Amino acid sequence: MALELADDPAIKIELRRHCSVELLRVLYVEVGRNYHWVDRLAWTDEQIAAYLKQREVSVSLMTYNGEMAGYFELKKCEDGSTEIAYFGLMPQFIGRGLGKHLLTCATEQAWTDGANRVWLHTCTDDDPAALPNYLKRGFKPLKTETYQVER
Repeated sequence: MALELADDPAIKIELRRHCSVELLRVLYVEVGRNYHWVDRLAWTDEQIAAYLKQREVSVSLMTYNGEMAGYFELKKCEDGSTEIAYFGLMPQFIGRGLGKHLLTCATEQAWTDGANRVWLHTCTDDDPAALPNYLKRGFKPLKTETYQVER
């Protein structure tokens, strides 16, 4: 399956204007479980709530037949760019081509919201399909860093 999934009525992507702390926590934990997403695990409910209240931050949820399938989080930066801060699928939805559609929607939303540049980070802990997906959607590597993290 490819981008023709955009016409699949089972897929819905909705901006969560008032994303709850609980929803963001579930998405972050479940989507990031296999990719070493740990930086927010220690955040308190108050820290997450304060983060979500920032005007620069938006969260969009993808559902498939009403089931949470993935999400993306956009963060507008002072320089006019927009970072795709977090992006991914729930494990049971990986491999269906939904990531291509979700990334296209995230990128289009960032441009629609007025970004002068759209960017993201990736690493070797990401899904093997992540980098090819980014490259096919027009992203270009800017720099490469090497560092160690404790697990």
